[in-house]
Amino acid sequence: MLLEFSVSNFRSIYERQTLSLVAASGKELRETNVMDPEAPATPAVVRSSVIYGPNAAGKSNLILAMHFLRELVLGSAQGSQEGDEIPITPFLMDDGEAATKPSEFEVIFVEQGVRYQYGVTLTQQRILSEWLVAYPKGSPQVWFERDENADEAWRFSPSFKGQRKLWHEATRDNALFLSTAVQLNSEQLLPVFNWFRLRLRTIYPQARISRDFSRRECERDEGVRDQIVEFLRSADLGIDGVNVVHRKLGDLPLPDDMPPELRKALLKDIKNRQVADVFLLHKTPAGNAVQLHIKEESGGTQQLFGLAGPWLDVLRNGWVLVIDELDTSLHPVVMRKLVEMFHDPEINRTNAQLVFSTHDTSILDKEVFRRDQVWFVEKDRKLQTRCYPLTDFSPRKDENFGRGYLQGRYGALPFVGDWRI
Repeated sequence: MLLEFSVSNFRSIYERQTLSLVAASGKELRETNVMDPEAPATPAVVRSSVIYGPNAAGKSNLILAMHFLRELVLGSAQGSQEGDEIPITPFLMDDGEAATKPSEFEVIFVEQGVRYQYGVTLTQQRILSEWLVAYPKGSPQVWFERDENADEAWRFSPSFKGQRKLWHEATRDNALFLSTAVQLNSEQLLPVFNWFRLRLRTIYPQARISRDFSRRECERDEGVRDQIVEFLRSADLGIDGVNVVHRKLGDLPLPDDMPPELRKALLKDIKNRQVADVFLLHKTPAGNAVQLHIKEESGGTQQLFGLAGPWLDVLRNGWVLVIDELDTSLHPVVMRKLVEMFHDPEINRTNAQLVFSTHDTSILDKEVFRRDQVWFVEKDRKLQTRCYPLTDFSPRKDENFGRGYLQGRYGALPFVGDWRI
């Protein structure tokens, strides 16, 4: 369960920006949109957060920062060698001054009934500091703290057990202690690592939503396939079923002008390989079944089929889904339904969470979101991304959020000049 994420000096973000999912005291939609993390001394959190802002303001970079931290944790111990650069992009709009300063990431979350606060500062060359604070009984325990500028570079709490000396000596300058210790069998840190590996799911900016996951889900379990069909049927797409057909690659036609030797080598290489085609079934007015290849469907249908598997998987398992530009090719009514699935305790029985960016203001509605669920992103005069909540403006409970946003009441709107051709 995600409580808070902060980042500084990353792409268009320079000064520390924080996205919080901690619920405010307002009572509106509390029974549906707010949940108890069930961890000692931990406040209630919202089930979703939506981010608005103009193009190129930094919405995608905020989401990309979450994706970067996840990938860093998962790949740090194995994915690089001593001396390799860390693929971090600092803020570049200050004539290069920020390039010499560290970037910082910090996330607060709950896993298995314990609140954790994990953070790291780094440059492209090395990890400068790293820390983990746990609250197993409500009081903070600094399990480990690494700071190359401190008199004591490594500090461990008595509450943190295991081969601490071995783990920190095995940690490279460009690698995370968290990742290294888990690689070397730290059972105590495994829930923290697994929160990043299993719980946090990011569909990062510009990533095409693959249809493979949904296709594999349809093949894996008939019950899950039925859920995906019902998911698509609920969107009024006229879909009555999903059919997956496997074909051997060797049976596919090759260009007539392909050189014989190349044809022979290619056929040998793909001899036992297969390709899976997805067909969506429709019923004609007369009740006859017609199937269309997924590529023959509309962009919105393709997008929704790609979303169906991950969406239901997240709701089934209680993951945290972070997705950029959710509204791509989707009708506003479908968007509203997707979000409301997370707000429905009967559907979202596992307390899954959704964080997403969008330009669709039709769902910026007090019937859908609480005031503490809405966030805005804009750039200031220094071209730095700034992230702030709707609650900063103390809007009334009955205020029309969508209208207020489009009227410029909350900022984060594009400035459109007089376009002439």
